[in-house]
Amino acid sequence: MCIRVIGASNYRYAHIGDVIVVVIKEVMPNTSLERSEVIKVVI
Repeated sequence: MCIRVIGASNYRYAHIGDVIVVVIKEVMPNTSLERSEVIKVVI
């Protein structure tokens, strides 16, 4: 789930190359990520 588009005050959508902050809802077994973790990702 996307929380915020970084570098944009009022952008509603992110485009290719944008950095966004997300919350992880589901993870696969044997990964380094955890549920409910907040991370930054590039689209």
